[in-house]
Amino acid sequence: MPGRHFLQIPGPTNVPDRVLRAMDMPTIDHRGPEFKTLAESVLTRIREVFGTTNPVVIYPASGTGAWEAALVNTMSPGDRVLMYETGHFATLWKRLAERLGLTPEFLTGDWRSGVDAAAIEARLTEDKGHEIKAVCVVHNETSTGCTSRIDEVRAAIDRADHPALLLVDTISSLGSIEYKHDEWGVDVTVGGSQKGLMLPPGLSFNAVSNKAIEASKSARLPRSFWSWDEMLEANEKSVFPFTPATNLLYGLDEALTMLSEEGLDNVYARHARHSEATRAAVTHWGGNGSVEVLCENPRHHSGSLTAVLLPEGYNADDYRKVVLENFNMSLGNGLSKLTGRVFRIGHLGDFNDLMLMGTLSGVEMGFELAGIPYRKGGAQAAMEVLATAAKATD
Repeated sequence: MPGRHFLQIPGPTNVPDRVLRAMDMPTIDHRGPEFKTLAESVLTRIREVFGTTNPVVIYPASGTGAWEAALVNTMSPGDRVLMYETGHFATLWKRLAERLGLTPEFLTGDWRSGVDAAAIEARLTEDKGHEIKAVCVVHNETSTGCTSRIDEVRAAIDRADHPALLLVDTISSLGSIEYKHDEWGVDVTVGGSQKGLMLPPGLSFNAVSNKAIEASKSARLPRSFWSWDEMLEANEKSVFPFTPATNLLYGLDEALTMLSEEGLDNVYARHARHSEATRAAVTHWGGNGSVEVLCENPRHHSGSLTAVLLPEGYNADDYRKVVLENFNMSLGNGLSKLTGRVFRIGHLGDFNDLMLMGTLSGVEMGFELAGIPYRKGGAQAAMEVLATAAKATD
């Protein structure tokens, strides 16, 4: 088809031309002075995105690798970890913990809201012997479009007066939704490169607290590649203990520059605006009782994506196929128990108002072609949100 492909899945996201050009560099000596300058830049500047003054470890891996790194550096065989079922990715993290020989305890969720901090507090209060060694939660659940309140989870742990570490997955929120590793008392924050950081997949991150580093000294799960100690020691000299993903680090350096130029507060406001406009469209489309926003709790609406629930009797994957074949636009599919029931609109990363309007117009035209019941005018409702926001900033 002529024109650009609309990649509107909630990650990997569109990679800006500036980042592509930054990665289009000759291979350099990763022990030489040029690389040392690059490493010093990214290792220092990535901390602001996490909201920390502590080290951030960078791995050549997907976010799954950073999940594993967070656990093997802090836990010992058989340790009990408290996790919360916010959706597909929280479930995968639990499965990984089981495979590592940990004992995860999974608090049940409904996949239509974020973490219930009160449930975390209640379970920790019961744990008089402090058998639970960590609380693991997903900040932004990519499968559902629900964002948990990490500040409330931290407060729940504190009220229970429990020493458990707090581990948080920010893979689909980092660089898109405000996050404060230090202020919220997070011990390990997991991140990935392919969403709000506007890079291809291939880099993952652990932001670590002093408490987490101390815990790593006595943790007994096997680790080698994922071990923090050699990484942190090498990073202090702006080098890596093994061959890093040099060209992706060039891209990361440019992405951090782009985020800095826009200003993180403006980045977060842009994502919130696009989320509000998308929900306005979905709410309008569903005015006849058909489609609806999957996330039911307004306090948990995601700035990164919106998951849309189709009415009974309609298959979301069939609908996505119609949109792809007719408008060259990819929408996110439903995962595990949501397969065929929802599609997901990604509105994160290198994205602006006109790109959102193109996306929502394609969604609305797709409803018409696929025979999905809807009320016309959702794209117009989104446009009004964007226009009102633009007037407010004049």
